[in-house]
Parts: sequence; C-alpha cells; structure tokens
Amino acid sequence: MAENIDLRRLVIKAYHITEVAFGDENKVSIDGKLTLDQAALDEIAAKYPNSVESIKLQIIQPDDHDRFTNTIMDIIPVSTKVLGKCGEGITHTLTGAYMMVTGVDVDGEQAHEFGSSEGNLKDMLYLNRAGTPSDTDIIVSVDITFKKGQAQERLSVIEAYRAVDEFLQIFRMQMKKFDGNKCTERHEYYDQIKPGQKKVLIIKEMIAHGACLDTWIFGNEPSGVDGGKSLIDFGSMPVMLTPNEFRDGAIKSMN
Repeated sequence: MAENIDLRRLVIKAYHITEVAFGDENKVSIDGKLTLDQAALDEIAAKYPNSVESIKLQIIQPDDHDRFTNTIMDIIPVSTKVLGKCGEGITHTLTGAYMMVTGVDVDGEQAHEFGSSEGNLKDMLYLNRAGTPSDTDIIVSVDITFKKGQAQERLSVIEAYRAVDEFLQIFRMQMKKFDGNKCTERHEYYDQIKPGQKKVLIIKEMIAHGACLDTWIFGNEPSGVDGGKSLIDFGSMPVMLTPNEFRDGAIKSMN
C-alpha cells in the first residue's frame, strides 16, 4: 500500500494559565500569569462611540459560576500565529483561561435574535465540551454594553467584536515571542492524502443570517476578526476548509 502523503503540518503549542488578576498593564507571561488592565480596554471601547457604551472585565474563578450573566455571544481561546498561515506552521495558544463575550444594551435588551442566554451562568454555560471551558478553567468575562438599540444591529455587533479583538491582540503579540521549548503541551496535526482510503467530506452548517447570527472566516489570527470575511458577504456559498484550518481557528462566531 502506498504511503500517506503529508500536505500540511500544524503545530499547536499550549501555555497553561494558572493565575488571572487585575493590574496596571495587560500582560501574559510564560510562567502562567495573565494580568488585565481595564483602563486599556476602556480606551479601545471609546473608539466605537456609536456602538459601544462600555466593555467591562470580570474574572470568574472555576467555583464562582453562581452569578448572573448577560447573553453569551462567544467563548474565545487566546491564540496567535507564530509561523505560517491558518492551518499550517506554528500556533501558540493559552489553556486554563478563556474569554467569554456577553452583550446587552443600555436598556437591558440582550444581544440576541431568536433566543437569549442571560441568567445564572451555572445554568447557561455547559462546561467540559468542545468550544467551552472546562470546570477547572478561569473565565474572563468581557461584558459589552451597547448603545441604546444597538445590541441587535449588525454593524454595532461587528464593531464590538473589533474592540474585543484589538484587546486580545495585546496578548497575542506577547505570545508570539514565547519560547516554543517551554510550552506545557505540544500537538502536531497533518493534513494527509491516504492513497486507497475512503475520501471523507464533513459538511458543517454555519449561521449567516444577520446582526447576531453571523460567522466570519480566515481572520489574521486564530478565532480573530481583523482580516476576516463574513459568510454573509460570501453570499452564504459553500466554503472548503482543511481539517487543520478548522483546528487552527479559521471559523469565528459573531453571535
């Protein structure tokens, strides 16, 4: 039987976060500490005066989920490309801490269309599943308050995500410089042609409807906004992704 043919190789190096705290700078260190500066995020949010009233940070420890949350818009892993493009090369990512984006407007209108998820966090967020934090992870709540009537407007939702993305880019730029030999986990994935084997195509239906039901693909960073395109702008036509592009954060939820 012919040997497998490697097309692309993706290496994901993980750095585990054990402590998250507020401070006077936004900093992530290779020794597992994440420091958050609310003042810096306030400056970023002020760039979008027509859409965003404020964006507030909260640190939620693993045993502190018995609390109110606004509608959960996304769970974002903090990852960055170090070498190559989406789906190949080297990616650095954080484990142990994840960003949870929530949204509501100044009048209490939740950022949703067909159903909101505001309520008690312990009831609204399923843990230990693909795309959600584990029961031992720290959650950084990124709570967006939209201007009046803007929580369900597509442009406002996009601008709010741009603000969050700019905030995350501060940490991504630091992670690019992490020593790859000091990662806590290392995983290699290959896109391969397997001669003689069955050809498998997985079809995934993605939302591309409107303000709070949008999906972007191929941002400049894994799960990023900058450089990405909306499936709405593609006319909701089929898009082919390799397995490694999917693993590497090519798809970005905007709802």
